[in-house]
Amino acid sequence: MEKQESKVSRQRLRSSYLSSIISISLVLFMLGMLGLLLVSAKKLSDYVKENIGFSIYLNDEASDADANYLRKILDASNHVKYTQYISKDDAAKMMEQELGEDFIDYIGYNPLSAYIDMRLKADYANTDSIAKIEAWLGQFKQIKEIDYQKPMVNLVNENVSRVSLIILVFNVLLMFIALVLINNTIRLSVYSKRFIINTMKLVGATWGFIRKPFLLRSILHGLYASVIAIAMLIALIYGIKKEIADILLIVDPIYIIGIFAGTTIIGVFINLLATFFAVNKFLRLTSDDLYY
Repeated sequence: MEKQESKVSRQRLRSSYLSSIISISLVLFMLGMLGLLLVSAKKLSDYVKENIGFSIYLNDEASDADANYLRKILDASNHVKYTQYISKDDAAKMMEQELGEDFIDYIGYNPLSAYIDMRLKADYANTDSIAKIEAWLGQFKQIKEIDYQKPMVNLVNENVSRVSLIILVFNVLLMFIALVLINNTIRLSVYSKRFIINTMKLVGATWGFIRKPFLLRSILHGLYASVIAIAMLIALIYGIKKEIADILLIVDPIYIIGIFAGTTIIGVFINLLATFFAVNKFLRLTSDDLYY
């Protein structure tokens, strides 16, 4: 009879551990998923900003040497990511391919200007920085005009700011919910062993000695939950890879590895911290308080 009760007790204990691990892993999965969303949104916004086209048109008097000199200055600056020089002849060939006919033979001359195609770094692709860059470029006499889509720049930055704020609020809210859920799950798990804790106190065990197995088990459960959460995140990434493959390519794999590592650290740390406070709570209780 005692063996049967002991077996039932062990089964209930395993069930409690399993439900705790699954609950924590689901919360960690949600946090990891939000982390992927944050990284993807940031990298995607940077990708869009860095692909806004800026055409720096040169005067007809500017030579190829002047253009290459200006391009070297641009490449050496902190705000420019990429430049490409398009000569008058290259511009004419590109226009001919778009029109499907040789327009120079029709009008008798090449009206196009040579230009430098420029891309800014994401941190500088905003209205204030672009205004300063335009003022800086105005000192070069070789430049005739700077052309870019101002409405697109404003639209991109406004949308990025709005989406970033929404994601930040959602992140804080979800983190709070995650902390509450993990804390409640662990407190329930420790609550089921309150009588064992009290018995150990009665036989003279120190608080440190009583806490030790709970803390070690919490670390182990945190690792188990993290592994499950990471496996779910990998399955999620693999499942949506075909749909948004281009976006996933934008995200550096090192960020994904960082999210996995962060998920593990958060899982272990929160589990350990919640267990520490939960055990301490029951260590402070008297024998009569355990029944309430």
